[in-house]
Amino acid sequence: MTKNNILVHLAFVLLLLSGIIEAQHEPHWWGNRNTIVHLFEWKWADIARECEEFLAPRGFAGVQVSPVAENVVISGRPWWERYQPISYKLVTRSGNEAEFADMVRRCNAVGVRIYVDVLLNHMSGSHEGTVQGTAGSVANPNTKDFPAVPYGEIDFHPSCDIYDWNDRFQIQNCELVSLKDLDQSSEWVRERLVEFLDHLIQLGVAGFRVDAAKHMPADDLKIIYDRVRDLNIAHGFPHNARPFIYQEVIDHGHETVDKYEYSPLGAVTEFRFSEEIGGAFRGYNQLKWLRNWGPEWSFLPSEHAFVFVDNHDNQRDGGNVLTYKNAKQYKMATAFALAYPYGITRVMSSFDFQDRDQAPPADENEQILSPQFDADGACVNGWVCEHRWRQVYNMVGFKNTVRGTEVSNWWDNDDNQIAFCRGNRGFIAFNGNGWDLKERLKTCLPAGVYCDVISGALVNGKCTSKTVVVDDWGYADIVLRADEFDGVLALHVNAKL
Repeated sequence: MTKNNILVHLAFVLLLLSGIIEAQHEPHWWGNRNTIVHLFEWKWADIARECEEFLAPRGFAGVQVSPVAENVVISGRPWWERYQPISYKLVTRSGNEAEFADMVRRCNAVGVRIYVDVLLNHMSGSHEGTVQGTAGSVANPNTKDFPAVPYGEIDFHPSCDIYDWNDRFQIQNCELVSLKDLDQSSEWVRERLVEFLDHLIQLGVAGFRVDAAKHMPADDLKIIYDRVRDLNIAHGFPHNARPFIYQEVIDHGHETVDKYEYSPLGAVTEFRFSEEIGGAFRGYNQLKWLRNWGPEWSFLPSEHAFVFVDNHDNQRDGGNVLTYKNAKQYKMATAFALAYPYGITRVMSSFDFQDRDQAPPADENEQILSPQFDADGACVNGWVCEHRWRQVYNMVGFKNTVRGTEVSNWWDNDDNQIAFCRGNRGFIAFNGNGWDLKERLKTCLPAGVYCDVISGALVNGKCTSKTVVVDDWGYADIVLRADEFDGVLALHVNAKL
């Protein structure tokens, strides 16, 4: 082969690899759908019904599901037992493999993609003697013996604790809260992880949330990701489509292992988004500063950022993070996250908890309860179901409607009242002050009468909410009283009378 031919060949290989890497940022949504919901700890059969009866009709793009691999059974059944696998059998409290496969098939059929929370970093934590898993398998975590995989001591890093979070070796080779740390440089481990991911792809999933990604070297993850098969065309994916990958990398800034190491491989969780949006809507930062929301706040580039107001971990940690327990501010922050064009957006769907370790709603036999709904469709039996709040699901519709447009005509009162357009398809206003917002503002919308999709909706040709009249020049009188339930007003062209 001549030198020129070698250079051409190398260029082709680099281009091919670049295409594979960029493809792992593609979530494979249907149409204009572009919001994922995390149905935390839901059963597979319940998710299947939710896809068909609620998520698809309201334009949700996908569901993040809880870990699917067999986990150790822990007394009291805390939610985090799901993050302590002992095998890769698809049997958990959410259901078995047949139920999982049925859920994926049914959700794909109505255009709702499934993304699995996968544990590639570790197996279970330390437990005395032999433990049993949700599929009946046994293991001895203290001796690193997991015969149902099988893994033995040679497949793990030597045990050590993470004491210094500025030490890369400890972060990526020691045990995160005593979870037995797999050696991803081992060919045997790589093969088992790829088999696990390939099996899920064969069943029709669209991608993966990679738990604890920063605790694994990016180079090892790249090798694993590159070996994973393409998505299954039998489930409606195009030929050569790569799984969407988003990686949990907690980076508050100035970290030894940072988010930028992982962004070439797939999307990365942008935890600063959660912290900053919580601070702003708690009143610790003026809303006017949100005008340049995005990379100027030291966030990842939009196409690499996986964003959320809260997640299943940090909603239990306090600090600036807003949760369902701060209902008004939470709805405002969620509305902003869905209205402003930055990142790949996920909304949370929680169960009610009073302590960090609390199990999901369950019966006397420790079987997870199916969500129950009141006449308005809200969850009532221990499930919070933020995704079923009108202010959340209607903003998912807003986000779908304005997809592909930019922010324009930003307005603020130099404090905590803000408003902006999304092209000529949507308008939103927020009042974070202790006094009323009353302004004549440019909405950028065609003339007409619009339903506010926060206080209600357009139903059978009528508004169940307040209405706003837009004149021939796109202006309207916008009123948001300080004592209103939500603090947000949102209009879009698909909610016009």
